[in-house]
Amino acid sequence: MMTVVQKTSFTAGPLTFAVKHELWDGNIQDHPDQGVAITVAAQIDGKQTTLLRFNCFDFEKSYIYGPENAELELEGPEMLGGAPLTNLYRMDPIADGNPIGWTVKTLGTKLSKMLERAGYPQIAAATDPAKVASILPDVEACARELYATKRNTVKHNRGTHIFDAGNIRFGLEMRRLPMGDGGLAIHVLADIGGTPGKAYTEETELLAFDHFWNGAHYHYGPRNKNHRIYWDRTLVEDPLAWTLEQFETGKLRAMIERAGYPGIAADLDAEKIASVFPAMKKQALDMWAEGERLTGHPGLPLEATPNMAAAE
Repeated sequence: MMTVVQKTSFTAGPLTFAVKHELWDGNIQDHPDQGVAITVAAQIDGKQTTLLRFNCFDFEKSYIYGPENAELELEGPEMLGGAPLTNLYRMDPIADGNPIGWTVKTLGTKLSKMLERAGYPQIAAATDPAKVASILPDVEACARELYATKRNTVKHNRGTHIFDAGNIRFGLEMRRLPMGDGGLAIHVLADIGGTPGKAYTEETELLAFDHFWNGAHYHYGPRNKNHRIYWDRTLVEDPLAWTLEQFETGKLRAMIERAGYPGIAADLDAEKIASVFPAMKKQALDMWAEGERLTGHPGLPLEATPNMAAAE
């Protein structure tokens, strides 16, 4: 059967419009986020150059004039002492609405002015609005499809030691990736769909804390938004202690809300969580020590423990 490759690049005269899904990791690429970037590029001095960039992400909703134009600088308002204007502007999700829709509308009505502002007046003069208008529906359709279908999510194993705490449960697992990194993982789980004990129940991972010896990180909503943050190991020398402290000091409710599950957060039973916390903490520390004994790295088992793969 022939495989159909989705078109993600569209040409209109000298301009090329490209759509790409991107996953950003916290403390790797500024902040945890994902979505689609729409770029406008052209040949400048024999080099394909990005002239405008629109970030249509979960959190980052912005556009950039001349991201590759190092000489671009404009004087700002007199009331601010003429400080140079920024080349990165934020969309206002309240006033502007959906970032993909806003971007496509703006490209259809303000493109030439934006190209001039980005420092490319000759490209702006050579732009044919009719040609641009003819490809914008395809740009929009591609962007919306990539936003929906290319979202990065992950499905971990639920853990080998489970601790029920009211409407949530903690799953502890000694994890090892095929490339060797790994450590103790703590999964925060809840039943999202169906009813426990009935024919259909869907257990979902709300949060995941991967205390790896090399790339320690945690996930907000791994099956939802999957916003992943790598710890700053200069400040957080012991990620497991950091995680346990968040649980012990009552941060779990807010973290579950941020993961995208406000209903689960609202129904948390703080007393129930506190009652299972000592046993869960002891088991976590025992598994932490077992990994050190086996491999020299806390929480790391001898053999690889692959994730349950998310559906393609």
